[in-house]
Amino acid sequence: PDFTKALVEDVKGLKVGIPKEYFVKGMDPDVEKTIREAIDKLKELGAEIVEISLPHTDYAISTYYLISPAEAATNLARYDGVSYGERAEDAADLVEMMTKTRTQYLGEEVKRRIMIGNYALSAGYYDAYYLKALKVRRLIKEDFDKAFEQVDVIVCPTAPTPAYKIGEKISNPLEMYLQDACTVPLNLAGLPGISVPCGYSSDNMPIGLQIIGKALDEETILRVAYTYEQSQSFHNERAQLGGN
Repeated sequence: PDFTKALVEDVKGLKVGIPKEYFVKGMDPDVEKTIREAIDKLKELGAEIVEISLPHTDYAISTYYLISPAEAATNLARYDGVSYGERAEDAADLVEMMTKTRTQYLGEEVKRRIMIGNYALSAGYYDAYYLKALKVRRLIKEDFDKAFEQVDVIVCPTAPTPAYKIGEKISNPLEMYLQDACTVPLNLAGLPGISVPCGYSSDNMPIGLQIIGKALDEETILRVAYTYEQSQSFHNERAQLGGN
């Protein structure tokens, strides 16, 4: 498709779903305020706002961080210094070469996901973890299917907090995983999404508005994103960078 044809300033008559599960206790107040203002703006531009429910949202992080590492572990098994990638030098045998290669060339997060994935796929744990995660993924997808019977797109925060500085959370992987709470559900369901800037926190860190569409319906989310973006000036501004 020619996606540029979707860049039209018009959301009149579109039904925009607002999932109540994405506005929960613990969300940063600046994020909730800014996203609510963006929703009001879409309403002002002619969209119809509809409250919806995605009841299995709470399970998305756990489900994603079983399925994603399992897939990563399987795919990254090929990076052994033989078939793909760089090869470590000065190894006495094949096992030492593969160990040195992966130790030297794979990052900490990659190693972490390989270990989690292999654990989830190992004998005795496959049914308890990976297979159960696949079943929950189906429930999450069905939530979206039901929601899209009522609405054309779904709008929510991109993350439950404003952006953080580079390297700020690198020592706490779990906290970083929780930042994905709003984005991994659509990945599990196989849906397109887009994030556009919609404001700043009290300490001037950017906040994103996420727009989720039906499978293969990128045109509609691009249309909504473009319409909102053109009504604001956030996309022309730059947040101050910071961190390590």
